[in-house]
Amino acid sequence: MDAIKTLLIDDEYLALNLLEEFSRKVPDLEIVGKLKSPMKALDVLNQQKIDLLFLDIQMPTLGGNDLLKTLKNPPLTIFTTAYSDYAIEAFELNAVDYLLKPFSFERFLQAINKAKEQLYLRRPSQEIILPTASKDFFSIKVDGKIVKVYFDDILFIEGLKEYVRFVCKDARLVTLESLKNLENLLPSDNFIRVHKSFIVAKNKVQSLDGNQLEIGPHKIPISRSKREEIVEWLFYK
Repeated sequence: MDAIKTLLIDDEYLALNLLEEFSRKVPDLEIVGKLKSPMKALDVLNQQKIDLLFLDIQMPTLGGNDLLKTLKNPPLTIFTTAYSDYAIEAFELNAVDYLLKPFSFERFLQAINKAKEQLYLRRPSQEIILPTASKDFFSIKVDGKIVKVYFDDILFIEGLKEYVRFVCKDARLVTLESLKNLENLLPSDNFIRVHKSFIVAKNKVQSLDGNQLEIGPHKIPISRSKREEIVEWLFYK
């Protein structure tokens, strides 16, 4: 998925700086601006495309809820506020989420994941390039580029809702795809699904410690219900 163009609006510096700090920890987010003034925010929103808006509700001159009402095609919006009284109105305005200050990074990520799901549904399907089978590699779309992923380079693949993360020898790649589709695509002689969220390259697994596989410094959980079957495939066949 392309970078999510994100605008941060809050009249308090501490809240604005915290939003920026949290946002910079999420690779998919591109901070277009951080603003204290809702009027300046209107100028930005009218001049360029914004995918995601973090918006404080109580601000001087123009409240966040009123600002949103002025927009014909508002971006996905996550409200941030110290007051719970506005929750109903926020959802009437189709807000993605409502973060009550002070909120944790974990709660912030939950809101981001909701926004990503909605963005995924909004974007046209032609932007998604599904992996294509080949002799020793397939291709995926990463940040607007088509990237070759060679089977032999893959250590493991992790499912992240509608995304998957490829952990390779020298790269980390995230793309829109499901583990189920990849499980059907990847050669079963080389790869095995060991958990609802993980597929591993069989020849990269080094050891088993309890219910975790070890691939270099990485520890991968395995399904308890299929533990015996997985161990048989990985260590005895």
